[in-house]
Amino acid sequence: MPRSAPHQAERMVRGPVHNMLNNDEKLVSQYLAGDKKSLEILIKKYLQSIYNFTFRFTGNESDTEDIVQEVFVKVWKNIKKFDSHKSFKTWLFTIAKNTSIDFLRKKKATPFSIFENEQGENLFLDSIKDLSPLPDEIFEQQEKIESFDSAINKLSPKYHQIFKLHTKLGFSFTEIAKRINEPLNTVKSRYRRGLTILKKIFN
Repeated sequence: MPRSAPHQAERMVRGPVHNMLNNDEKLVSQYLAGDKKSLEILIKKYLQSIYNFTFRFTGNESDTEDIVQEVFVKVWKNIKKFDSHKSFKTWLFTIAKNTSIDFLRKKKATPFSIFENEQGENLFLDSIKDLSPLPDEIFEQQEKIESFDSAINKLSPKYHQIFKLHTKLGFSFTEIAKRINEPLNTVKSRYRRGLTILKKIFN
């Protein structure tokens, strides 16, 4: 379970939050007009929500803190590009979603590579990026991500062992073959078979 948003992130905002009920887009306009406090109000307002949202992607506090920091830095850098005729909340959660996905792509142990086709396109991650950026819909899709471990646990032991070593611990197929004392082709064959089973589970 995620805890309160990290103290480091909270240092971005000092003092009490005034006029919390102010319209988000109005606060953006006030900030762009020179009222620096308006951005602090927005950050304070959404800090915990963004932290909880990001935690669903990472599952750990350290990575979540890093992503939350990056999200609000991006907000600060790009707020001049925000379309005031649109929802600030949607814009903010879109940044949080894309930043989280970028983090998952870069993380070595991320298992999403198994959903790549022969052209190198990752249909699973692309489907998430194409979602309407409403938090409830993203949370619903995120359940697929969180269920990956559960899906692996449904595999028979000979498939489960290979998937755990490869996707969780980062072993190459050659290293796995040596570790379990099986031919390399056998390891690859079991991985492909396990992949087929997993795709059926997710479909």
